[in-house]
Parts: sequence; structure tokens; C-alpha cells
Amino acid sequence: MSIEQIRWRYGWFLLGAGLVFYVGQGWGAVSARPAWDSDATMATGQTQAGKEAAGQQNTPNAKRVVDDYRIGPSDVLAINVWKDTELTRVVTVRPDGKISLPLVGELEVTGLTAAAVQRLITQRLAEYISSPQVTVMVQEVKSQAYIVVGKVTKPGSYELGKPTTVLEAIAIAGGLLDFAKSNKIKIIRRREGGQTQTLYFDYNKVIKGKNTDQNLELQNGDTIVVP
Repeated sequence: MSIEQIRWRYGWFLLGAGLVFYVGQGWGAVSARPAWDSDATMATGQTQAGKEAAGQQNTPNAKRVVDDYRIGPSDVLAINVWKDTELTRVVTVRPDGKISLPLVGELEVTGLTAAAVQRLITQRLAEYISSPQVTVMVQEVKSQAYIVVGKVTKPGSYELGKPTTVLEAIAIAGGLLDFAKSNKIKIIRRREGGQTQTLYFDYNKVIKGKNTDQNLELQNGDTIVVP
């Protein structure tokens, strides 16, 4: 065998050995990869996702009434007194329009806004607590509502805690069903003395920008009838 052949075979041997070593090192790196590089990282991501989900669950419901909403009987108020768990509570306005709280006593809240009730409670507590920090929110609106009946997806009674038009009310109720007579919708409104007034709403025209005066704001006790 010539020297050239020996060199040629020896070169191929070295190349093959190098490839085996490289592949072996690669597999060893994968096998020896630290736990934090794979499973631990995934667990950390899952933990972070869990924390974010928990944070979302603990976030108070953002849906609240307008600031100038007037409180009425059966409304539910969330009262928070900072650093006082005994005074922090959820109360329902009684039929007589009052609520009761420790130290504060009875308060007439019907017709007041949440901000006005907050000021009253703060003034009463200031007689017993130094610089009380009070927050009052309307948690549930039960004194004012409207009703949607007939051929809508979700007929029923709905809170009227903020200005709501007929078109918005229909959307909140899930929209019209097939075969609903959309041009013959009625709004039945109660008047003083037990009388009622019937108003008409043509859905097809209103969504096209016509007869927009029919898209009026609902009042407490209104009933929308979708034939």
C-alpha cells in the first residue's frame, strides 16, 4: 500500500471519528440539559399564567352604574371602610329607602348618588374614627329595570343603571329572532295614575338611520314587546 493510500484512509478515519464525537456531544448536551431549561421553564410559565388568571378573577367587576345614578329600594350597595373589616360590608336598601350600619345608624339613601351616601357615612364615622376613608359603590341595580319580551334571544328583566336606548336594549337581549316583526316593536310605558302609553319602534328603519327619534332612552318600568 502506498503512502498516499495510507494518508487517504487515515484522513477518512479522522473525519469519521470527528463526526461520531460531534454527534455524541450533541446528544449529551440534550440529555444533560438542566431542568430549568425545559420542564421548569414550562412550570414557571404555567405558574405565571395561573397568577395572571387569579388576578383577573380577583379584579372587581368593571361594569358599574353611571355616577349620577339615584339609589332606590332593593339596590345593593358595597361599602368599604379602609382597614375596618367590621364596617366593610354589602347592604341592601330596605323598602323604606334606608340602610343601617354600625356606628352610623340608619341612613335615608333613596334618591341619593353613591358619592352622596359616601359623604354621609364619612361624616357619621368621623365622630368615632379619625379620618375615615370610605368608598361606596352600587353593586347591583334592582330598583330600576326594563323588560324585553317576545321574539328576542334572551327575554327578561334587565338593570337600568345607565342610559339605555331601545336599540341597545334589544342588543343586550341577544337580538331579534328569525321571523320577528321588526317593524312592529312596541314600548309600553307606565304613566302616573296607572295609565300606560304605547310607543312604536321600527327596527329596520332605525338601523338604517331613519326615524331615529323612535330610538328613545328607556325609563324605569318600560316594557319592550317584540311580536
